[in-house]
Amino acid sequence: MKQSSLITKTLREAPKDETSASAALLLRAGFISKEMAGVYDYLPLGWMTLQRILQVIREEMNLLGGVELQLSALQDKQLWETTNRWGDDVVDNWFKTELKDGREVGLGFTHEEPITRLMKQYIQSYKDLPKYPFQIQLKFRNELRAKSGMLRVREFLMKD
Repeated sequence: MKQSSLITKTLREAPKDETSASAALLLRAGFISKEMAGVYDYLPLGWMTLQRILQVIREEMNLLGGVELQLSALQDKQLWETTNRWGDDVVDNWFKTELKDGREVGLGFTHEEPITRLMKQYIQSYKDLPKYPFQIQLKFRNELRAKSGMLRVREFLMKD
């Protein structure tokens, strides 16, 4: 792909508010755009790079016998209360909201509890093992202060 066909241009200097060297270089090269601290958009070059990384991960997981699935980003409060990880005193980076029917839900920052519940439904015996489910999904953290550029962000892709 030619640079002239992209919607972006390279920058001569990094934005003044970017403290991370890696994010500054990605911004200057036109791979990402910064929405706010800890939230970045993937521009065409960054998106193509990310898609290639995801392809490699999927290929390697498939070679290991993995099966990809997609779990809901909305997670029920009751599920997380069973493992004592709903409260802000234990996990303080939840994005939580209340549905119109009054139930509380959170935007998943991990899927350990939901995948455990799902596997309990389908694995009845050791003969059903091994299983290698995985997913790649957008996650959210309610970070007080995002830091380290693209390494500790508020919105990110994660392989569970």
